[in-house]
Amino acid sequence: MKLLYEHPIAPAIHARVMAELQAIEQRHDVRVLFACESGSRGWGFASPDSDYDVRFVYVHKLDWYLQVEPQRDVIEVPISDELDVCGWELRKALQLLRRSNPTLFEWLDSPVIYREEAVLAAQLRALAPAFFSGLKGRYHYLAMARKNFRGYLQGEQVRLKKYLYVLRPLLAAQWIASGRGIPPMRFAELADVMVTDPALRAEINQLLLIKMASGEAEYGARFPLIHDFIERGLAAEVPPADYKRPAGTDAALDALLRQSLMS
Repeated sequence: MKLLYEHPIAPAIHARVMAELQAIEQRHDVRVLFACESGSRGWGFASPDSDYDVRFVYVHKLDWYLQVEPQRDVIEVPISDELDVCGWELRKALQLLRRSNPTLFEWLDSPVIYREEAVLAAQLRALAPAFFSGLKGRYHYLAMARKNFRGYLQGEQVRLKKYLYVLRPLLAAQWIASGRGIPPMRFAELADVMVTDPALRAEINQLLLIKMASGEAEYGARFPLIHDFIERGLAAEVPPADYKRPAGTDAALDALLRQSLMS
């Protein structure tokens, strides 16, 4: 049984996103290098009222980098209706890649790409495995799963979307622990590999049907197989105790930054 997934981006919303990215370039005198959908629409289980979480990487003109005082390296647009737009300056993004930031790996694997400079995106994706730390990734995803489980899934009536906000990071941690490397962004791709029990897969599909047809705040009774799988998984997964820097070199990141500034 294949698991359900959707990446719904209405044409009108797509046009709004593209217009917003262009407005950001003009307003801040920057160049957007890469823009994608993050959050539930990128993961594949958005509710009808889910936000559109647009995330991007941008670069300034050379003079911006030649100032004594550090400048703000994030652009955040006030949330408008369901549109949530936020971006990182390229040097910041490369510093986070160097630190094996799991969020950036997810952006690069998003199934919904609004805009990208093909050469830069290909270089970032090629560099990513060299900077990926399984230890740091597992710690990140387990902390996320435990926080959501403790905060939202303790009663007999639970906020249903939070099951997916626990399942996805738990499966990502298990993916890493199994030696598969960087976990995929799409929930269905994770679960297709990591969830093998047919009854559990059927219950997850039932949950996905409800989530993708209901509002973000929908509550309901516990899903017993999913709940048991989460409890056993969190008990078995012990967060790693240390972090070793990956093998990627700073020189490769420096070269990519210079190349992007000069292009």
